[in-house]
Amino acid sequence: MTKQNYSLQTLTVSFDHHLVTVTLNRPDVRNAFNETTIAEITQVFRELDADTAIRAVVLAANGPAFCAGADLNWMKKMADYTHPENLADAGQLAEMLRTIYTCNKPVVAKVQGDCYAGGMGLVAACDIAVSADVANYCLSEVKLGLIPATISPYVIKAMGESAARRYFITAERFSAAEAHRIGFVHELVSAEALDEKVAEIVKSLVSNSPNAVRQAKRLVQDVASRELTGELIAATVEGIAHIRASDEGREGVRSFLEKRKPGWLL
Repeated sequence: MTKQNYSLQTLTVSFDHHLVTVTLNRPDVRNAFNETTIAEITQVFRELDADTAIRAVVLAANGPAFCAGADLNWMKKMADYTHPENLADAGQLAEMLRTIYTCNKPVVAKVQGDCYAGGMGLVAACDIAVSADVANYCLSEVKLGLIPATISPYVIKAMGESAARRYFITAERFSAAEAHRIGFVHELVSAEALDEKVAEIVKSLVSNSPNAVRQAKRLVQDVASRELTGELIAATVEGIAHIRASDEGREGVRSFLEKRKPGWLL
């Protein structure tokens, strides 16, 4: 996969060794997304998922805002949609979020500015979120007579049920500090320190076993919502036994015992 594969209208994609940065690039509309953005994000993340050379992805944005949610012109079109058309449209949005969430590469959201409505779904679908302290957040759907239905599985996982109950129904704007307090974002830094903090996290990600990172991401998704049963315990036992016998598992243990760098860092 190379940069030349893309002819994108709403995104830019940059490559730096094992890292790819996908940047929302509609600053004139505060990176609000429309059907084109949704299709392009889905396409890019599907290809990143399949690219074995990539070890980490950063989702970023150009301009003062990270993402203002849905584009107004797109919303105008939606106002006249039939029920089947609304189902198809919402299904595409849901697929975009699922593609980010299930991407087998770790995805870091780099939130440099305000993040509203569907933009919060984008952040919640990522594995790690780093926010500048100047960013504001809002789940504004109920102000428009709507609900944050499609993004809800990801946002509720990220901020928890209690916070979701409040912010889904009040549509209050809240600070990056509050987003950090409720666990929606993992790191809160000054705008000047944002690049450095994201780079620090990415360095950790690309230093680890690519296969183990993929499996660890899937492990969290598989285990988080399940009851502690004999079946779940058996699955975790099988998981560790399987990865111990994998090529990278064996190489990681050998390199540790032999006090050398593992093969994926050479």
